[in-house]
Amino acid sequence: MYLNCHSYYSLRYGTFSEIELLELAKKNDVQTLALTDINNTSACLNFIRKAKDFNIKPVIGIDFRTGAQQLYVGLANNNEGFKELNQFLSQHSENKIELPGRAPHFDHCVIIYPFERVLQLEKSHFYDHEFIGVSIEELRKLRFSKLKNLEDKLVVLQTVTIRDKKDFNAHRLLRAIDKNTLLSKLEKSEECKLTDKMCSLKEINEAFADFPHIIENTNRILSSCHIEFGFGEQRISQNLKLYTDSAENDYQLLEKLCQDNLYKRYSNPDEKVLARLKTELDTIKSLDFVAFFLINYDIVSYANSKGYFHVGRGSGANSIVAYIIGITDVDPIELDLYFERFINPFRASPPDFDIDFSWKDRDDVTAYIFRRFPHTALMATYNTFKYRAVVRELGKVFGLPKEEIDKLSKGNYVVSQLDEIAQLVLRYGKLIEGFPNHLSVHSAGVLILDQSVHYYSATDMPPKGFPTVQFDMIIAEDVGVFKFDILGQRGLAKIKDALDIIAENRPEVPPIDITNVEAFKNDKNINNLLKSGGAIGAYYVESPAMRGLMQQLQTQDYIGLVAASSIIRPGVSGSGMKEEFIKRHRYPELRKNAHPVLLEIMPETYGVMVYQEDVLKVANQFADLSLGEADILRRGMSGKFRSRKEFTAVEEKFIANCRKKGYQDDLIFEVWNQIKSFAGYAFAKGHSASYAVESYQSLYLKCYYPLEFMTAVLNNGGGFYSVEHYLHEAQKQGATICAPCINNSDHPNRLIGTSIYLGFGYLKNLETFTVQRMLTERQLNGTYSSLDDFIDRVTISIEQLTILIRIDAFRFTQQSKTELLWQAIFKLNADGAKSQQSKLFKIQHKEFTLPKLNSNWIENAYDEMELLGFPLCNYFNLVNGDMANGILASQMKDHINKEVLIYGSLVTTRFNYTSQGKLMRLSTFIDHQGNYFDAVHFTDVVEKYPVNGLGVYACYGRITDRFDFYSMSVVWSRKAAILPDPRNN
Repeated sequence: MYLNCHSYYSLRYGTFSEIELLELAKKNDVQTLALTDINNTSACLNFIRKAKDFNIKPVIGIDFRTGAQQLYVGLANNNEGFKELNQFLSQHSENKIELPGRAPHFDHCVIIYPFERVLQLEKSHFYDHEFIGVSIEELRKLRFSKLKNLEDKLVVLQTVTIRDKKDFNAHRLLRAIDKNTLLSKLEKSEECKLTDKMCSLKEINEAFADFPHIIENTNRILSSCHIEFGFGEQRISQNLKLYTDSAENDYQLLEKLCQDNLYKRYSNPDEKVLARLKTELDTIKSLDFVAFFLINYDIVSYANSKGYFHVGRGSGANSIVAYIIGITDVDPIELDLYFERFINPFRASPPDFDIDFSWKDRDDVTAYIFRRFPHTALMATYNTFKYRAVVRELGKVFGLPKEEIDKLSKGNYVVSQLDEIAQLVLRYGKLIEGFPNHLSVHSAGVLILDQSVHYYSATDMPPKGFPTVQFDMIIAEDVGVFKFDILGQRGLAKIKDALDIIAENRPEVPPIDITNVEAFKNDKNINNLLKSGGAIGAYYVESPAMRGLMQQLQTQDYIGLVAASSIIRPGVSGSGMKEEFIKRHRYPELRKNAHPVLLEIMPETYGVMVYQEDVLKVANQFADLSLGEADILRRGMSGKFRSRKEFTAVEEKFIANCRKKGYQDDLIFEVWNQIKSFAGYAFAKGHSASYAVESYQSLYLKCYYPLEFMTAVLNNGGGFYSVEHYLHEAQKQGATICAPCINNSDHPNRLIGTSIYLGFGYLKNLETFTVQRMLTERQLNGTYSSLDDFIDRVTISIEQLTILIRIDAFRFTQQSKTELLWQAIFKLNADGAKSQQSKLFKIQHKEFTLPKLNSNWIENAYDEMELLGFPLCNYFNLVNGDMANGILASQMKDHINKEVLIYGSLVTTRFNYTSQGKLMRLSTFIDHQGNYFDAVHFTDVVEKYPVNGLGVYACYGRITDRFDFYSMSVVWSRKAAILPDPRNN
């Protein structure tokens, strides 16, 4: 009986979820229900999926509106009808076209015009599929309207948006947030009605007792609507099923690709390789994943044809087929990668291939996918209202002053002392928290389907410029829509740019084969960078935690790096397995502490669970679970399935099987808790190995072409550290860091010989157009010979020219900055007036005799800090005061468990929490010799001794030793003062 119901996916309008709508219908004995969100289909698939649990027949459609004004409601008679509605909405939303006042003709849909709308339109002719909707409230008007004579066209349109007064209040708040207005100024036309709620069927029948034909018409419409999708075990893959014209040809193509490329990967393939290949091909064929592999191969082949680098990772990196045909670069035989992790007969979904491209290349690869495959869209994700953010929004809606809003959002209040309005803000903040706020684009997901995406959803066109569905990955997998993950990262761009810079800066170097990773893995110099913590700039291995871990493990090979990449993840780390792994790695005699069965299952990791595969192995071999049941554990850990009931059943069987095998409860629950600790964090081994391949490529460049590599790192946004720290690292490698220069600098950084000329992009207030003009002029007509020459050739204001002079970009003139500034003021209009047109003839500049005007390095440092954000000199040189009695980072090993003083320049700092949930701070510093040390402010000192920005700190504390990695537990710290700017005296 309800043809027009909203969930909170009627964004900033609806007030409860699609599940709560079904609960409401069940409570009111409603057996058939239509979900029609406003210009949105996000909840439709899950509504259909869950309706079965409530024994309710689902009907879906769309409430087409302009703003809050209802135009008409469309209901899908069937799946074709849902497609029609989605296509219609998508055409308008993608192209930002206002919806028409009258609906077009549909073949498989019902269109319902609201009673008041029909009166406005003076619509008298209706097609067979068009009806007039009347609410209980509007029955009074119907009695006196000529529309009452259209008996076969009248239906019940009792809109459902709220449940009660509380929902209505929340609805009004959401509308005020949406319109960015005070609640008191919200127009009534923007609100729903207090009567827009669900009545029992008995109440509906009583209200329409005088109009039984309206009830009959409504029931007839609901009876005519049938929508079908398979979910869970009943689902079938909706992805593109055929790459060629038949399944047979698909398989022959995949088999041929493997045969053609086998000897490129294995020069002399043994029986183990051939057997693994056959097993995989047979399984891929039997599970209908052939097209999935071929599509990924197609994408990678396009990237290769364009010279783009890629990294194939995810569970698919465990596959020998993926390795042979070039989707991944990880050898599963070398690493003994577990086949069943990426694919097994119990797995209904295809394996995960996360394919990384350079952030510069990713959009072109995505555009190719949309050109190559006809039924393609991006995956959506939901941005929800966060509590602090919604409290701020509600504070504005109620007209609270900024100070009070800040206090409420930060939690700086005592509830009993708050007035009524503030308490309302907090109460409704809790209610609205978690509501979807707006749709966004999934970070990586691309859908390549067998039929139009509009069979499943309407699409939007976000700024990325590609059609995007309106549902997320959870419901997508439920219905058999599996995403392809196409990601962008900066690590690959650093590698490619470094190779380009090497070719330009060192033309004598022969072309580098960056794919020769086998040689890199066995290079002692490269491996020494891992062991010594010298991986600054290298993708994935440069963070303080990772560098510290590799020093503790003394990582010096590829296998060790793969393990380190995984044990640093929170699941392994937080459960104590990281600590145990380090102990057993460093001290072989401790490996006997492992349970014999676990050691036999995981000899490479000394009986410690490190990878997702280990969970599968332990579940299968330790607890005798089937591979299908073990896969339930894997999915439960990754958060990609909904059924906690299913997970709990496997947990109970795990414990029961272990007891049956005679294991003690202490051991059983120790192992089970380790499994649970992996939740959401564990890596597949192939995934870690893929990262490690890219790390080795970066480390090769860092080891042998450090200046070119560091320049590429800087030009691609750095990484974990600040710009100035990467410059410090480049200096350690022998670079001279030069301030921007009008004759040698570009917009990015530029390496000339061993000098890195900083890019104009670092100058915060230098306009892009100014940079473009002076670089274009220099490219066309050569370098600038003087300040006068520059002024003649480049249209520039005195403000912009002042920035260039203050950063010393004209230092080639041998004139002081102060002298150049005076000349610039004399030679340009000091009031800032400027012509946009270049001068036709060179003017004769007047020469001015100026007194000797000196500047010094401290003034330069202050100018650099203001214009670049950091000084080019060492922070230690700027310290105002004595730095005596301190030790060096290299001497920490001689002072274990002693309290010492170290002066350090801050590199990075972050807050963390102890295992008891208490606040602590982790910081990394360099001493005045440029060597690193880590310091920890524990709970008792973290707030007493804050770390306030970059600079030199006196750190006094106790030196600790963890597996030969030394750090300081801070007792006290303070920031050193710097020399004053002489110009302020």
